Amino acid sequence: MSDEHDHEAPPLDLGDGTLSGYLEIHQRPPAFEGVDGQPYTVSIEVERSSNLRAPWLGYLIFPRWAETGLGIVGHVEIPVLWEGKAREEVVALAGATPLLEVKRLLDEAIRRRAHESW
Repeated sequence: MSDEHDHEAPPLDLGDGTLSGYLEIHQRPPAFEGVDGQPYTVSIEVERSSNLRAPWLGYLIFPRWAETGLGIVGHVEIPVLWEGKAREEVVALAGATPLLEVKRLLDEAIRRRAHESW
């Protein structure tokens, strides 16, 4: 006799390969070198919206650190990527983002900022 769950794949555990996994394991945000050669970290930002169907929005902000690491000297951000009915839902969606995708989003934001300043 076969259980209906026999064919389900086990949950994928990426450890510190996702944004929330990294934050949980290392107790700090991941650091990246941007396409501009500058050091960045990442922060999940969530805020309320007027959309009654999805009243919470989420996006990433990338603080740019001084090369000495002694302070934040700027930032780039991405457009809203996640919407949900609860703050926790949006945080979970953002946190499930693989770090390789976070890095791609950072580099895209840096390129967009450079293009807009021309």
